[in-house]
Amino acid sequence: MNPIVINDYCFDRISLWIKYSPNIPSYVEVAVEVFYPKNMDANGLLMFNHGFLIGDDLLYIPKKFLGMLLNDTPLFAKNPARYYNYTEAIVEKNWAMAFVTASHIESQYIPWTDFGGNPRVGQEAYAVASYLIKYGATNFFKSQSAVDKAKFMNSNNVIFSGHSVGGAHAQAAAVGFDKLREIGDDSRFHYDPIIYNREALPAGTAKLSTWDSSDRALPVGLVQLSPVDMTSSFLGFGMQRYREALSKINMPNLMIVGQCDCAALQDSSPPAWSSDPSVNTEFLEEAPVGSKSWAVVGRVKRGSHCGYLTVNNFLCNQADNQENCKLCPSGDAYKSVGPEMEFTTELFKKMIAIYPNKAPFDKDFCGWIKSPCLKWLNKQSPDGTIEMMPFPDSTYIDYASKSRCP
Repeated sequence: MNPIVINDYCFDRISLWIKYSPNIPSYVEVAVEVFYPKNMDANGLLMFNHGFLIGDDLLYIPKKFLGMLLNDTPLFAKNPARYYNYTEAIVEKNWAMAFVTASHIESQYIPWTDFGGNPRVGQEAYAVASYLIKYGATNFFKSQSAVDKAKFMNSNNVIFSGHSVGGAHAQAAAVGFDKLREIGDDSRFHYDPIIYNREALPAGTAKLSTWDSSDRALPVGLVQLSPVDMTSSFLGFGMQRYREALSKINMPNLMIVGQCDCAALQDSSPPAWSSDPSVNTEFLEEAPVGSKSWAVVGRVKRGSHCGYLTVNNFLCNQADNQENCKLCPSGDAYKSVGPEMEFTTELFKKMIAIYPNKAPFDKDFCGWIKSPCLKWLNKQSPDGTIEMMPFPDSTYIDYASKSRCP
């Protein structure tokens, strides 16, 4: 099937399998959605991990068994691109944007849902980003003529991003291949993936470690929207090791949290951010006090957990149920498809704009802090609609050791 083309951008879906390591007989099926410029000359890739995965389909298991007979799967009916369609942000700099959705067994009782804290999801995002760089938007990676027609990247620059549990998963992807392997070898999450197509006789790529470095994703940035982790032996091992690695990586790193976001500020373990400096948080692990971390955090006044979404979702809305969430004094947190969504699209546009064509960010830490993106964000109302929450020093962004860049 030919890709859908709208306004000089193509949209396509690719169905793949990923084997995490040659030495581990563990596979996962993934569906990839990708927007890329029709001129096949994308300067970078925004790789997005979405939240709530496929947990809104309680019939997933019977559909799964039926799909085994019909060579189909309910996974591929899911469209994360609908919920996070920030493609307006990628057009100006001629970037691409991609999503990956997969099925994970977090427990034997609820195998269709992912609660965060699972590094595998970030590993998949990294593998898929690399696949898109090397082979483009095609299942037929064994055919050089098909690859030549499908390749759309002119660099391997990738901003990893995500919302909710996807924000935590993106933390893993953003550390890069060497760290993914190193941390994976120290745990049960070994990583040197082989990617297969979903054909009757599946073909596999070489393992990722044998690819040329220019074909593997180069993380050049991280954007986390209300990240939710679940550091628990029942749900996964959490992302702490990856956040500690991020604290030592010199690249733009941005976390956005909402004033009214109970899922990220209360339910996450650890919470994404806290005004109490004695509380361990995801942000403190990425930006330890006194460190040289590049991580920056901003807080949206009235910001919710679901206000980022470009389509309303019932399951996500439960995270903002005012009967359970009391963080907003007036109970008027932003809803999906509203001002916070528009702010998020503009945020991605400003983030992408700081990168030179075909190159990573080319300035130092102060260059990041004083970049047009953070200058725009560091205002009471960056876009003239939403407002940001001030920090104790009356600025609207916070980061470790502010004296480093006065």
